[in-house]
Amino acid sequence: MTTPPRSGSGRLVGRIAGTYPLAATYHLAALETEMIGVTATVSELVPEATGLELPGKPSTVVIGRSEWVERNLASFSHLIEPVRLHLEERVAESGPGAKSAAALASRLMQVEMAAVLGFLARRVLGQYELVLPTGEDGDVVAFVGPNIMNMERTHQFRPAEFRFWVALHEMTHRAQFQGIPWLRDYFMGLVSELVDQSIPEPGRINRMFGEMASRRESGAAVLDERGLLGLFATPEQSAVIDKVQALMCLLEGHGHVVMDRLGRQHLKSQERMSRVLKNRKLDKRTAAFFRITGLEMKLNQYKMGEQFVQAVEKEAGWDTLNLAFRGVGSLPTLAEIEGPKRWLQRVA
Repeated sequence: MTTPPRSGSGRLVGRIAGTYPLAATYHLAALETEMIGVTATVSELVPEATGLELPGKPSTVVIGRSEWVERNLASFSHLIEPVRLHLEERVAESGPGAKSAAALASRLMQVEMAAVLGFLARRVLGQYELVLPTGEDGDVVAFVGPNIMNMERTHQFRPAEFRFWVALHEMTHRAQFQGIPWLRDYFMGLVSELVDQSIPEPGRINRMFGEMASRRESGAAVLDERGLLGLFATPEQSAVIDKVQALMCLLEGHGHVVMDRLGRQHLKSQERMSRVLKNRKLDKRTAAFFRITGLEMKLNQYKMGEQFVQAVEKEAGWDTLNLAFRGVGSLPTLAEIEGPKRWLQRVA
C-alpha cells in the first residue's frame, strides 16, 4: 500500500473527498494483499469471456481517495504542459501584469481540477493504468480501498464477492488495452488533440456568450451533459469530444457486460450488487456539480455503452461486437452508440 503524496491542493481534496473511518487501519493493507490474489484469479477468466489476450500480471495497489486524486492530477498536469508553455510564450510578449495573471489562471485551473477529482474520488472503485500520461511506464490496477470497504458495509455486500466483481471490470479494461494493440495510441492521440486545441483563442468568450444566447432562444438547455466543457468547446473540439465519448461508451459498456456475465457465473450475489451500483443516485448538490463540470457525461457512458453492447449482441452476436475492435474505422460513432443498427449496417 502506497502513501498518499502531498500537494498544494491537498487540503481542498481532503475536504471534498471526505474520509472513511477504516481508511487508516490495518484493513486497507489486508485489502491490498487480498486484491493481489483476486486480480490474478480474474486474469485467467477475462480472456475467454472477451476473446482478448491478457498477457502477464499487472501490479496491484490499493490506495486512498486523496492518493487517487493526486495520481490523476499528476496526469492532468503533464497533459496540459504544452498549453502552459504556450501561455508563457504569450506572457513574455505582454505587459508587466500578464505573468501574475497567467500564474493565477494556472492555479485556478489546478484548484478546479482538484475539486472535480475530489467529488469523483468518493465514488470510483478502481482504475486501470497502462501507461500514465506522465510518461511513467506501468501496468497497474489501482483500487480505491475506502470506497470498496464503504460500499461493502453500507450495502452489506459479501466482501469476497464484491472485490472479485470489481476486479472483473478493471481487468476487462486491461484486456482492452493489452489485447487491442492500436487502442492506447488512438486514445492518447484524441486526448493530445483535445489538449492542443484548448489553447486560448481570441474571441472565444464572445463566441461562448453568443452560443448561450442562441440556446436560450431555441429553448435548448444552456448546459448539456458536457457542462462547461461543451459550452467552451470550439466546433473542432466538439468533434473530438464526441469521438472520446463514443470510445469510452464502448469500453465502459463492454466492461460492464463482461463484468456482469462472469459475475453471474461465479458469484451468488452478482445480481444484487449490479442493481445497487446501477441505481446509485446523486444528491441534488452533487448532481448540479456533475452537470456543470461535465461529469454527467461520464455517468452516461456506462448506461449508453451497455445498451449498445447488449443491442449488438442480441441482434448479431458477440463475435460481431468484436468487429468494433478491428481498427479505428470500425469504432462506433456517438450517433451509432445511440442507434446500434446504424453501426451494424455500416460495419457488420
